[in-house]
Amino acid sequence: MSRPTIHIIGAGIAGLAAAVDLERTGVRIVVHEAAKQAGGRCRSYFDQRLGMEIDNGNHLMVSANKNALAYIKAIGAQDRLTYFTDAHFDFVDLRSSERWTIAPWRGPLPLWRLGALRPRAAEYSDVMKLIFSRDDRPLRDIMRCEGPLYEKLIRPLLLAALNTEPAEASSELARNLLRETLLRGEAHCRPIMIREGLSGALVDPALRLLERHKVELRFGRRLQALCLERNRVAALQFEDQTIDLSPLDLVILATPASVTAALAPGMNAPAEFNTIVNAHYAVAPSAALAPITAVTGATTEWLFAYPNCLSVTVSAANRLLARDPQDLACEIWREVAQIAGLNGDLPPWRIIKEKRATFAATPEQNKRRPATRTALTNLLVAGDWTATGLPATIEGAVTSGFSAAREARLLLAADQCATPSSKEGKTFAHADHG
Repeated sequence: MSRPTIHIIGAGIAGLAAAVDLERTGVRIVVHEAAKQAGGRCRSYFDQRLGMEIDNGNHLMVSANKNALAYIKAIGAQDRLTYFTDAHFDFVDLRSSERWTIAPWRGPLPLWRLGALRPRAAEYSDVMKLIFSRDDRPLRDIMRCEGPLYEKLIRPLLLAALNTEPAEASSELARNLLRETLLRGEAHCRPIMIREGLSGALVDPALRLLERHKVELRFGRRLQALCLERNRVAALQFEDQTIDLSPLDLVILATPASVTAALAPGMNAPAEFNTIVNAHYAVAPSAALAPITAVTGATTEWLFAYPNCLSVTVSAANRLLARDPQDLACEIWREVAQIAGLNGDLPPWRIIKEKRATFAATPEQNKRRPATRTALTNLLVAGDWTATGLPATIEGAVTSGFSAAREARLLLAADQCATPSSKEGKTFAHADHG
């Protein structure tokens, strides 16, 4: 019988992670990507206005992100990251000009020095209610979303990770996040910054690895429809070609939630999404500025200091979509200049609005996240929006890709893709790409 082929649709981080994890299996792997480049929302590009390469969005990893770090090791990109040796986090409140640092206690227990926050005992009790809860409800139904501990630590961290106002967000996702980071102590919270840019660290090394191992990479190929026969995918219909699948072939759809739901009939997927806004300024930071600063009481939420650029991230930023980019750039720059101790002259800037950056991490949308396996015997799904138990982050995307690769190996080993007896009853599911 001929060697099976695994068709991976989508070369974002989830699709690349699946391909990297599967390239050692010996099966033929073909990656199809609608765009002319890989990376999806996680990519870099050269900006003419700024005269430098910038990332489409700022992404921060921490030492708890085991799957993301395993992926980076597999593609040989460890030297493109900056690994912090401890887990100090600098905060500033622009309303009061107060500054504080969150840092770990040096000891066996996962305790944290909270600077001037001075939380009340009731606030710790609220956090424990969340940690020991079992169901999935809006966070406000489990704990009081107020007080210094919440406003100046819990909310900024959850807002960045969930891209959803934490009071409305999924308690399950918030609980999982805190359990894997703050409650496991300093060793699991050390920041990891991507020094070489998203493409240089997470995408280009993966493409080189896949090319060396003869994985076929096909760009500019948009999947138009899945040709379905009974309970399996029988063919892939692209704009210029239809590929018939053998009984042993598998398909991994690593496409955005809306595209996957349109291609796969009956697929449950998140239907609400939130925006992330990033602002980039072509100016070198002062030596005294921390590499990462969390900000409260301002539009700016996180400030990243790169060698020749200051970058800001604003999460759950649907309210900023209609804002004029020039006005928004000026407003954010005034905040950045105050934080960084710079003059008020606006440097060259770029505002990037990612309208559908992540699914809205509410309990309702979290319940709509599908498992890796689908009702079709040879179809798997991957993406940070699938049921990983994690927020829509790099770690979530890689985890979903690894899960798809694991399920693909199980299906191949069990030979569960039965040969169809006829071509009758074939139907097409089309994606509306807008």
